[in-house]
Amino acid sequence: MFAIGQTVTPSKTDSEGRLKLFCALQLMQDCSEMWKDSEPAFQKLLLDNHAAQLLNFRQVEVLRVPQLGEQLTCRTSVYGVQGAFGYRNTAIYDEQEQPCYRCWCIGAFVSAESGRLVRTPPNVAERMKIEPPLPMEYGERKVIPPADCAEQPMPPIPVQRNDIDYNRHVNNAHYIRMAMELLPEGFEPTNLRVEYKRPVALGATIEPAIIPTPDAVWVLMRVAGTLCCAMEFRR
Repeated sequence: MFAIGQTVTPSKTDSEGRLKLFCALQLMQDCSEMWKDSEPAFQKLLLDNHAAQLLNFRQVEVLRVPQLGEQLTCRTSVYGVQGAFGYRNTAIYDEQEQPCYRCWCIGAFVSAESGRLVRTPPNVAERMKIEPPLPMEYGERKVIPPADCAEQPMPPIPVQRNDIDYNRHVNNAHYIRMAMELLPEGFEPTNLRVEYKRPVALGATIEPAIIPTPDAVWVLMRVAGTLCCAMEFRR
């Protein structure tokens, strides 16, 4: 278990003083990334193989949206390691230790030089702290929109410098920021699934499309016609 704290400050809130979903995901992502410092064996595995952990899939339950000024604690833990993939829970709690967001995700360990998967040796996995999974919904990791609904193309989105992280591609939380601008006015998701399929680099132009239904909105993001990220926002 690894934890960091954060205050809901004005720059992280929307026009109603509520924590933006994008900022909540940034907090969860930061906690997950900083977790590496608490696992020396895993950190050495990445350094020795010039590798990074890249997100493949994330599902988030929105239980309550925190307000301006609230003190939050974000905790992350690993509940499974299999080959080149790790399975993680991350949750954000309020001052009463009640969960506001719960998340599970799948990450891949990838060589920065070859782009190939890096398997976790048994001796490394055995030295990592594995904890029980959080009680939450564990949905299908493939985000597949309904085939009988037509896509609605949306205006193209140029990838800018602010979208890029230290892995030199679009930061996974920024896909959510972009997608939130495409949702219908007043649509507030309580469940989010994201499948990250291909990294997107600086200078690319994302071609988004949405598929709205009464209970959900799918957001598909492509570059040069190739699907890079598929999202389902459900209420």
